[in-house]
Amino acid sequence: MLVGSAVELRTERPEVVLTFDDGPEPGGTDRILAALAAAGASATFFVLLTRVRRYRSLVDDVVAAGHEVALHGVDHRALPTLPPAEAARMIRAGKAELEDAVGRPVRWFRPPYGRQTGRNWAAAARADLLPVLWGPTLLDWTDARDDQRVARSQDGVQKGSIVLAHDGFAGPEDGACDGPPPVLDRGHLVTAVLAGYADRGLTARSLGQALDGGGRLVRAPWFPG
Repeated sequence: MLVGSAVELRTERPEVVLTFDDGPEPGGTDRILAALAAAGASATFFVLLTRVRRYRSLVDDVVAAGHEVALHGVDHRALPTLPPAEAARMIRAGKAELEDAVGRPVRWFRPPYGRQTGRNWAAAARADLLPVLWGPTLLDWTDARDDQRVARSQDGVQKGSIVLAHDGFAGPEDGACDGPPPVLDRGHLVTAVLAGYADRGLTARSLGQALDGGGRLVRAPWFPG
């Protein structure tokens, strides 16, 4: 078994992998879908089952628009804070429930907060899931200004980068406790980010599409615990 989480791609195509966490969420996911459609871009949405159960129609919209759905978790609790057996059970159950919801296989998993131990990683691998982490981010879970968020999204970006963004904000009902959500128009932000990538000759794609286009996963140990 090859140990390591996906952190970027090797590709000759001028593409970045755009990913969204913590959704679906009304006012976030729907506006982002419109921004992606306007730019001819695609993305991978790492969803929470707590949100899928409440906003099922938004997940259907993501799938109908041709985007990829992946697992972020049953909820947003950090896996290392849970007994390993419970974390493993949640990963398996989350994958099964999500596959039933979207009607297709789920390949990718992003641990909440990017936190995982070696045992958490192995549990995901046994469930036929590959943990996917990231490089550039949008800072869209903070109170940064939009110009700061756009600048950060362009910092270090290159062909094959995996970009972290959010279409929602996990709260106490999702097992998270990260304070109040930031005030921003996620659709407007994503439009600006995609325009910045276009200026660099880059197009945003889902992870699956980037791999289908000839990209190769780069793996690295990522065990912040």
